[in-house]
Amino acid sequence: MQIRQVPYDHPDAVKLDAEVQLEYAARYDSEGDETVLHPRMFDPPGGMYYLAYDAAERPVASGGWRSQETNDEGYSDGDAEIKRMYVTVEARGLGLARRILARLEESARAAGRTRMVLETGTKQPEAIALYRSSGYTDCPKFGHYRYDPLSVCLAKPLA
Repeated sequence: MQIRQVPYDHPDAVKLDAEVQLEYAARYDSEGDETVLHPRMFDPPGGMYYLAYDAAERPVASGGWRSQETNDEGYSDGDAEIKRMYVTVEARGLGLARRILARLEESARAAGRTRMVLETGTKQPEAIALYRSSGYTDCPKFGHYRYDPLSVCLAKPLA
């Protein structure tokens, strides 16, 4: 597997984003994640977006982070928010989510971010288990879904 930095609006990123939206919609009986994201949010040095490719050059995993500062949605100065972590069904169980997560943390730290944060949901137990086993702990809720009872917010210091 090869992990590459790409723009958030790269065609392969758009393809995987559509897949993860379908998964969110199925799990939550919804339209998917309604958080407004703009491709420039993931441009360095204020963000980063990665895709993992298999040996046949197919995109099989994604993940990005965007900078956040203190605001009325509950973020803190120095936050790097994880967005669109996803592994295709065929590539699950290969450790790709952990590899993408490590790359996100490494690049956010290098960009001067001090804390990694993310929002997931109770209907994504695999994601919650991954993050908790990687040192993430519950934190006060933030972001678009901060008032949703199904929302779970986690954080990890990057120092």
